[in-house]
Amino acid sequence: MNDKKIGLGSVIATGVGLVVASSCLLTLGIGAGSIGTPFIITMIIACCVNIFTLLSIAELNSMMPDLTGGLAQFSLACVGPFITIICMVGGYLLCNSLAGSVEGAVFGNTFAEMFAGPGLPAWVFSLVLIAFLAITNLNGVDVFIKVQDFVAYALIFSLATMGVLGALGIGTGEVIEQPAALATDFKSVTGLCGLAFFLFVGGEYVIPLNKSCKNAKRDIPLGMVLSMLIILAMQTFLTLGFKNYTAWEDMTGSTTPQMLYGMALLGPMGRYWMLIITLLAAISSVNTIMGSLAYILMGMSKIGLLPEFFQKKNSKGAPYVGILLEAAIFLVLNITGLSSTDSISYMISVLAVLWLISYIVSNINVILLRKRLPAAPRNFKTPCGYLVPILGIAGSAYMIYNIDTSWDVKLSLYRVVLITMAALAVYSFTWVKFKINRPLFKPYPIKEVMAMENELYFRFHSRKGLDEIDKKANRRKAV
Repeated sequence: MNDKKIGLGSVIATGVGLVVASSCLLTLGIGAGSIGTPFIITMIIACCVNIFTLLSIAELNSMMPDLTGGLAQFSLACVGPFITIICMVGGYLLCNSLAGSVEGAVFGNTFAEMFAGPGLPAWVFSLVLIAFLAITNLNGVDVFIKVQDFVAYALIFSLATMGVLGALGIGTGEVIEQPAALATDFKSVTGLCGLAFFLFVGGEYVIPLNKSCKNAKRDIPLGMVLSMLIILAMQTFLTLGFKNYTAWEDMTGSTTPQMLYGMALLGPMGRYWMLIITLLAAISSVNTIMGSLAYILMGMSKIGLLPEFFQKKNSKGAPYVGILLEAAIFLVLNITGLSSTDSISYMISVLAVLWLISYIVSNINVILLRKRLPAAPRNFKTPCGYLVPILGIAGSAYMIYNIDTSWDVKLSLYRVVLITMAALAVYSFTWVKFKINRPLFKPYPIKEVMAMENELYFRFHSRKGLDEIDKKANRRKAV
């Protein structure tokens, strides 16, 4: 990732790639079917909150550029290793490992349904997808970007086209008569913000591509924001299209609402077109998760938060250990059937809360660095002082509060989150105290965090290296 080859278009493709997933099409159908077109307002709120957080992350990136670990390294310099490990392992590695397996399952289930003749299980098709994307990622960032650019822009074009056709009512199907709004009260509209969060989460995954950007100062913040706005526009048109062609109650009761819409809009051609869109979404999201997570794992390893073997690269410069590990997790979850059980949506909600917690920490990081290092150079700075990170914190907390409309379900989710964080806290405490032997909550100096990108850092700071330094110092004292 040393060649400056990636432009703004590729940054946007990567940002859109993870966010627009097959599960998002399902989430959009459920949200729109619940309250009708007012769900657009809900999406605008969720999109704005995510943009606030992305602007905060862009400021952190401007102070500590070219860090492959992204949020992990930013947090290490702000809140110390203990909180960093909990947030990154809980909010990113667990969440996205499960999300990647879900997308693989959607791909496999769709193909198994369309080609039921051979009688192959769904996980066989998932295996083909995961193996193909693992190979593309093992061939380095150039191949990853080529695949991502094609898939993401084909996805954007297809969703935008079907959304505009539906919103304007010019599809070949019959336009139906139904109320545009099922609910307009404040509680109904804002109560689905937690659900709408799924439609925009993940834009910060362009951060590991910082080293390869032609103009990272401009393209990273601009690419993240434009990704969110493009996604919001597509989903707005689709929601308006749902209103014209698909009954709201059908949307909430279907596991594939996008397929219902495609059939109603353009007949059989629309069904197959939406099938292609679903597959593109699965390919795009799995490709992005697999590639970006591997670099984040490598970055966390560089700063001593994960084992050193995640730093190993193949001849193409790809972090193959992380890529193969993610592919293996996706395969195991698909083969065992875990990613296709009824409990998957519940578990994604649990992990989304963890993700939102990591977003809160990212906004806190900006506030802390503003206070500690007010004069430090920043190529990008969020406008309006502390307002943006504070809004990001408040908005993320509000979405955690509205993660589900049922208090029984919310309490259950919170209970699972607390148990998960307690387990992560035990792991984090053990790793920090006994493996890297650092204070739990003491932030690392920014210069040290940036120095960790160099492989010579750990050669010098390894236990063996420190022992040699101690021996030399003792010999000097003896003389």
